Amino acid sequence: MKKQRPDLSFMKLWNISFGFFGVQIAYALQSANISRIFATLGADPHSLSYFWILPPLMGIVVQPIVGTLSDKTWCRFGRRIPYLFIGAAVAVLVMCLLPNAGSFGMAVSTAMTFGLCSLMFLDTSINMAMQPFKMLVGDMVNEKQKALAYSIQSFLCNAGSLVGYVFPFLFTFLGISNVAAKGVVPDSVIYSFYIGAAILILCVIYTTAKVKEMPPKEYAEYHGLDKPLDEEKVNVFKLLKDAPTAFWSVGLVQFFCWAAFMYMWTYTNGGIAETCWNTTDTASLSYQDAGNWVGVLFAVQAIGSVIWAIIIPQIKDRKIAYCISLILGGIGFIMIPFIHNQYVLFVPYLLIGCAWAAMLALPFAIVTNALEGYGHMGVYLGLFNGTICIPQIVAAATGGLVFQIIGGRQCDMLLVAGILLVIGAFCVFAVKDRTLKQVETTNPSEDLLNMK
Repeated sequence: MKKQRPDLSFMKLWNISFGFFGVQIAYALQSANISRIFATLGADPHSLSYFWILPPLMGIVVQPIVGTLSDKTWCRFGRRIPYLFIGAAVAVLVMCLLPNAGSFGMAVSTAMTFGLCSLMFLDTSINMAMQPFKMLVGDMVNEKQKALAYSIQSFLCNAGSLVGYVFPFLFTFLGISNVAAKGVVPDSVIYSFYIGAAILILCVIYTTAKVKEMPPKEYAEYHGLDKPLDEEKVNVFKLLKDAPTAFWSVGLVQFFCWAAFMYMWTYTNGGIAETCWNTTDTASLSYQDAGNWVGVLFAVQAIGSVIWAIIIPQIKDRKIAYCISLILGGIGFIMIPFIHNQYVLFVPYLLIGCAWAAMLALPFAIVTNALEGYGHMGVYLGLFNGTICIPQIVAAATGGLVFQIIGGRQCDMLLVAGILLVIGAFCVFAVKDRTLKQVETTNPSEDLLNMK
């Protein structure tokens, strides 16, 4: 008979996700600076999206493997935490190498290859470190507290993003050089990656020290499984066949959302440089200033996401909350090409933050509730990551063609992103959401506001 998982204290819920703060700093630095780094190295705007294929490609390979292996792993350090720690350690090493791709005196083609290899290892390690946090919530938190747990994770995620995004701007303000020789990444970006790496490993060490996971037999008792997962064979195709409807319907929404954000990460730097700094010269100080401002805009997005994450639980119907969030984000994207003042851009990026808040919390809340009693939470969440990675791969692979069709202006790719997000909003109504009465008894926003 299935045992009821006990309520966890707020600090235990906080500790489960705290390492996510450091992981998200690394992810934010990657998201905000990869296009800037490769453009500085000499990448052509028409091929810029192709550099973004590697991150989601590695994610779709790595995360199901991590989920499957961690379901069957048990050692003195736990089930998910060993993968989390190894992923973070590799990410720290690569974060110290990637921004230096142009500093070793290599030819442009060699620097590009070095940068691509570094990016591949960085995203692999970030994915390896990131997914276990979602699995830990699914493993250890009961249905009543799950919305709160994912709200805490969303809060830490956006706080980490905020820090990572503003680092280059902050270091430039402190006097660190924001311009370098042609083909070399400025010190303001390099130092951002160094400090981000240090924070990442410290946060992960904290979670590793504070969180004690369930052994397989205890997990089986709390999740109503016939036998421990480490004794059960896994057939991925059968799991996909038996997946609940919510797994697929939420995946449809995810497709349009993550394709839209892939275009944002790829083209915001060049788009903002075009519209507000009137330059396409990647070696110019104006272009690098635009790159710093992109970090500020992404930080504004993170602030908007934190605020909206508090509002979302007040909307009783999760599908309505999901739909409204994506429409607001779509409007934000559509506004960007028509704005030529860097400060007015705060408005659309606050709106984009609404969509980001929903994307971080609602899909996983819906899917993990639908998966209760299915077992293999790690495998399922690893497979569900495909609904994040596949749209990014498609968007990156087709980005050059779309860029050419719409006329070769990077800012117009953000208009395309807005249209995709609005389509995703309408797809929300196809989602089958299993609403649980217990979930509604906990108000995540109140707990977040009362944090001590």
